[in-house]
Amino acid sequence: MLRRHVLGLTAAGLFAPSVLRAQGAWPEGPVRIIVPFPPGGSTDTMARIVQPKLSEVLGRPVVIENRGGGSGSVGATEAARAAPDGHTWLLAYDNEATNQTVMHLPYRLMQAFAPVSLVATGPLAMVAHRSTPWKTFQDVVAAAKQAPDTISYASSGTGGLAHVSTTLLQQLGDFKLTHVPYRGGGPALQDALSGQMPLFMSNVVIISQHIRAGTLRPLGVTTAGETRHVPGVRSFAQQGFAGFEAPTWWAMLGRAGTPEPILRRMGEAVQQVLSMPDIRGRIEEQGADVAAGGAERCRRFLNSEVTKWGRVIRDNNITLES
Repeated sequence: MLRRHVLGLTAAGLFAPSVLRAQGAWPEGPVRIIVPFPPGGSTDTMARIVQPKLSEVLGRPVVIENRGGGSGSVGATEAARAAPDGHTWLLAYDNEATNQTVMHLPYRLMQAFAPVSLVATGPLAMVAHRSTPWKTFQDVVAAAKQAPDTISYASSGTGGLAHVSTTLLQQLGDFKLTHVPYRGGGPALQDALSGQMPLFMSNVVIISQHIRAGTLRPLGVTTAGETRHVPGVRSFAQQGFAGFEAPTWWAMLGRAGTPEPILRRMGEAVQQVLSMPDIRGRIEEQGADVAAGGAERCRRFLNSEVTKWGRVIRDNNITLES
């Protein structure tokens, strides 16, 4: 009896410091958020909107680390290899769901990461440079049917939601475009603005100001109906692609195995930041809506996205060479 009591005290003494650190002292140093895309893209934009206030709430510096490449897989792999101590997090983008099927990855999303919270969702939009003749997406469809594979469109990477959803549009509408993948939305945007790429399928976050300026002309959005973020532009579903819907999203993920108190505290911090009117306003100004919600909602959403788009990828034989 005495031995059992002593062992219990010993165990309590061994584990108490780590529990206290998880519940009280964490974070013990700077918090790193890996953005798996280059600077200038939407994920980088979202991270930098949240970063200052998250640092205030946590009481420690929050450092953004851009690790672009592989449609987000390079940065996600780095995050998946991090120690589960709560000091490295991943701001995942919608590509992460499609990467699970189109790529051979050294990790699996739902096993390597612990969902913390959705951050925002929003529409994708197909935009054309103002020098092009197309006024609606149906104009593009008609031109592509006349001359298949002669019209190019840019996306933030092979196998990403912009690519996969545009592939589904082509399947539904029986027309062919030529896909030109970039290493993130930022580089793709530059060629779209210069007119080097006639079409660009992107989330609205990085193109909204250019739509307002008239440089890029919106042809359709991936919401079920019209969206306040691109007023006056019909959805693809309203332009003859019945049932089509493909929201973009961003989510905060932790390393699997991170102590639950740390995951919970990070989740609470993210929720607190996203509830701030100025943060919500800045995200909405970019063309997205704060999603928030807890870890379980985030988990269900990610599972649904992996399943839905995995089916489209397999049905259309999408590969890294597509």
